[in-house]
Amino acid sequence: MTQSLSSTAPAHQPAFSKSRPALSRRQKAAIIVRLMLKEGAQLSLDSLPEAMQMELTHEMGAIRTIDRATLHAVIDEFMAEVEDLGAAFPGGLEGALDLLDGALNASNLRRLRRETGIVVPGDPWDLVGSLPPERLALLAEQESAEIAAVMLSKLPVALSAKVLGILPTDRGREIAIAMSGTGKVDPDTVRTIGHALAAQLADETPPAFDGAPIGRIGEILNSSKPATRDGLLTALGEEDADLTAAVRQRIFTFADIAARVEPRDIPKVTRAIDQELLVLALAVSDDRDGASVDFILANMSQRMAGQLRDEIEDRGKVKPDDSEDAKSRIVAAIRDLEQAGELALIDQAG
Repeated sequence: MTQSLSSTAPAHQPAFSKSRPALSRRQKAAIIVRLMLKEGAQLSLDSLPEAMQMELTHEMGAIRTIDRATLHAVIDEFMAEVEDLGAAFPGGLEGALDLLDGALNASNLRRLRRETGIVVPGDPWDLVGSLPPERLALLAEQESAEIAAVMLSKLPVALSAKVLGILPTDRGREIAIAMSGTGKVDPDTVRTIGHALAAQLADETPPAFDGAPIGRIGEILNSSKPATRDGLLTALGEEDADLTAAVRQRIFTFADIAARVEPRDIPKVTRAIDQELLVLALAVSDDRDGASVDFILANMSQRMAGQLRDEIEDRGKVKPDDSEDAKSRIVAAIRDLEQAGELALIDQAG
């Protein structure tokens, strides 16, 4: 686009006529923007501050006509400034922090954001809206009714309804009354409130690990060999029976299929995995896994069950490690189906 503007300017550089009043920088900016739009440029003017957008619009509306010499002088000045720029640093403090995201240590970046008051890039309400209803309800109780009213007004309706359902009735009534006065709140105030709430979240030390500790123990034991898993659960039960019971609830192994998968869901499972895996998994049946092997074969089509039995017989002896690996992959496929909402595991009896 600068090349297009450059081609518009004459070879020489005419100076502004002394008989004409000097143009302000805003007027020059309006001229450049008007010319670039005429040349077909796609400008993201919505990234400018709202006040600047309005000023630019007013300036463009106020300028009626300009002579060719003035137009070329404005273009020349603009081109000279562009050529003198070594680099562009967008967006002030917020743009600079966005630029540093990923380049600075995460804790240092959080500290800089807290010190500047710009704790999140972009819209702070995206962060606030990502919180679970329980956390938002706690925020709504900690803040004034007016702040909570702005927060609930800004959040999606379904999420706000869940938050109100968690709050005590009296507090919910206070916030509902305060919401009636949010009609006159300006956008800058709403954004400031969003940054203030996001700043509170930034002050909370982020957890070092994802998920609850019990869940992590269960996931590790899920992937462990049966002998290792059983030995650790036995030892853990001697130390803390309640913790062991909670961990067992998070464990799902091949041996649990018969007790925790609905018979109608077995066809979904068999469709999600390769038949070769089924053969390897079902080929080795012992006291631990026998019930699940029989359960799977009994709840698929009898034609497919017959084919699997024939393939198992033809294959002959299967290494226990190969069968165990296949069983682990079947368990992983069931977990994937559960997370996708395709099936629901039956809760274990306490």
